[in-house]
Amino acid sequence: MPLKLYNTLSRKTEIFSPISKNKVNFFACGPTVYDCSHLGHAKTYIQFDMIAKYLRFRGFKVNYLQNITDIDDKIIKKANETGENWKNISRRYEKLYKEDMKILGVDSVNKYASATGYIKEIISQVKRLIAKGYAYKISDGWYFDLKKDRDYGKLAGRTSLGLEDSVSRIDENKGKKNPGDFCLWKFSKPGEPVWKAEIGNGRPGWHIEDTAITESEFGPQYDIHGGGIDLIFPHHEAEIAQMESISEKKPMVSYWMHTGFLKINSEKMAKSLGNFMTIRDVLKKYRKDAIRYFFASTHYRKPIDFSEKSMENARNSVERLKNLVSEMKDDKKINKKYLEEFQKEVDDDVNLPNGLSVLWNLMRDEKAYGKLRTIKKIDEVFCFGLLKKKKEAIPKEVKKLAEEREKFRKQKNFLEADNIRDKINNLGFVVEDTEKGVVVKKYKKRGKNV
Repeated sequence: MPLKLYNTLSRKTEIFSPISKNKVNFFACGPTVYDCSHLGHAKTYIQFDMIAKYLRFRGFKVNYLQNITDIDDKIIKKANETGENWKNISRRYEKLYKEDMKILGVDSVNKYASATGYIKEIISQVKRLIAKGYAYKISDGWYFDLKKDRDYGKLAGRTSLGLEDSVSRIDENKGKKNPGDFCLWKFSKPGEPVWKAEIGNGRPGWHIEDTAITESEFGPQYDIHGGGIDLIFPHHEAEIAQMESISEKKPMVSYWMHTGFLKINSEKMAKSLGNFMTIRDVLKKYRKDAIRYFFASTHYRKPIDFSEKSMENARNSVERLKNLVSEMKDDKKINKKYLEEFQKEVDDDVNLPNGLSVLWNLMRDEKAYGKLRTIKKIDEVFCFGLLKKKKEAIPKEVKKLAEEREKFRKQKNFLEADNIRDKINNLGFVVEDTEKGVVVKKYKKRGKNV
């Protein structure tokens, strides 16, 4: 069965066929680094992490690129409010974002590309849009003229010029030709960061950074573009307009993938509602494996509702999986039947919830062979750490008893040493005398190999 992906542009599920055989260029919109990353970021980037890992599971060589918006109105606003240098703000929150991703097991990204590292490429794109007649100049910068692009709105299915579309981080200026025209290059203002350019000293608009980065790294056309559903309009629409106008090649992206919204207790997450949660807030209470399980349990395109109950269910589920795995023996085999079933289910638009069902079926199948190595292979996609051995916390009381026992053993007082060993056993731990020394482990009851 071929891998199929839902394409936001066509609104259809299509057979996945990369531009270059077995090689996938994959770009996802990264965060604007002016604050700590929130739980919505976790949903998007964990789900795209699993998608990238599944593509590699299927044998594709994936070049996964993500941008970092490190210059933006929001960053400048925070700098003005706090008196801190804008660059210090963006670098600090970029560092925190990457730390969050590492903790969450998001390690599939090949390259993080900061917008400020591509200023030359951004200026080049603006100059080419000017030369082709797609851009015009007004008091505060260069703008994209939507009337020149008949296809604008094709991704979102929206009209291009209506007042209703002048929303969502589209720059306001009374001199614009059309309400939805967006800024490509913003002229410098006192106290703001500035780069020297023939088109006028200034800084990038929001949308232009992504196309400059992807053109530089992938060329004018590539395989997959991912992002949250809220970015379809105007951000992704603007990207298409920019790149296809410059290159005159269509489509810019073969497959557009968008993740669904995150809700908190059935409400939209917002600071004004008092339910805003950063990734760091959530990690104080839940481990990364529970968070990843929670996001794997709902299809990436669907909305998901975060609650204490749902997270407790996720935590219990992943702990159950780990407990079952801990009792399995390695027969050094791979169960091709279950691997093929897993692939068949997930091939349907990266349906990870169905993939989870296959994993559970394998766990419960008492007659299945090759369980351990097959689970290891499947967990390369989920990254729950199912085969990772937990470090048991040994209580101080038990450690002290083990030290006393060792003293008696060295004195050859084996009777007293055995008595202490029994005390340790009664506390739920066992003592093993190895060549490397004494090892204390938590006592585990032997059960069925499930």
